Amino acid sequence: MRPLVISIQSQVVMGHVGNSAAVFPMQAAGLEVAQVPTVVFSNTPDYPTLRGRAMPADFFADLLNGVWERGLPERAAYLVTGYIGSLEVARLVADFVARAKRANPALVYYCDPVMGDDAPGLYVPEAIAAIHRDELLPQADLASPNPFEIAYLTGEPIACLDDLPRAAKALGMAPGASLIATGCRLRETPEGTLESVVIGPEGVSRHPTPYLPVALAGTGDLFAGLITAALGCGRTLPAAVDFAQSQTSRALACAARLGTKEVVLSDPDFRAALLTL
Repeated sequence: MRPLVISIQSQVVMGHVGNSAAVFPMQAAGLEVAQVPTVVFSNTPDYPTLRGRAMPADFFADLLNGVWERGLPERAAYLVTGYIGSLEVARLVADFVARAKRANPALVYYCDPVMGDDAPGLYVPEAIAAIHRDELLPQADLASPNPFEIAYLTGEPIACLDDLPRAAKALGMAPGASLIATGCRLRETPEGTLESVVIGPEGVSRHPTPYLPVALAGTGDLFAGLITAALGCGRTLPAAVDFAQSQTSRALACAARLGTKEVVLSDPDFRAALLTL
């Protein structure tokens, strides 16, 4: 039986962001995924209107109770968290992660702290960012913040490769954890590329990819889903990051060709690559 992933992220009716971006590649690779929405919106934020809201805290807590009643944390291999839209839900997520890791010490917790980026800045309330910093990241076995998020969480700008090991330590993640710094354009990054940098117990590895001038909501969520899919199929973390970068680039390039506002998950080559896992 392939691994079970509990994925706690946003969900949209139309488009690909949060679980609506991350779940498909995990399922296509053969993983079982239990999806818990933190918010339900009509679409991504790139449209003139946005409907829906954060999950009411009592409703969200009830869903988590159902997750426990089905015994999912005890048999899950991975727990992934992404965008959180309310402080009450953030607190419930932090409590759920702590309880799940106590119940299942083998559980790998992957925290994608979806909080902001260079252009928009911080797009969650500061109190939610604080829960990521103080409660979620200290429990994380894997995390994939971008340079803006790392700088915000640590108070130190990320300009060169040497900044990242210090930042990884400052994030205070779980013992033996690995940081995946995504979307880096460092002083050492070759012109025309961007890179993800992995900092973990085995050292530092760099993963460059051609830079595409395409910025779409859901790109990081897709990236996290692809990494989890590859890890769940037995790839090493560096190999999983390489796979995720190549397939995320493919989805963005397809979106650019089609002129869409969404990452594209229907490209035949993208879907075929998932089956190779």
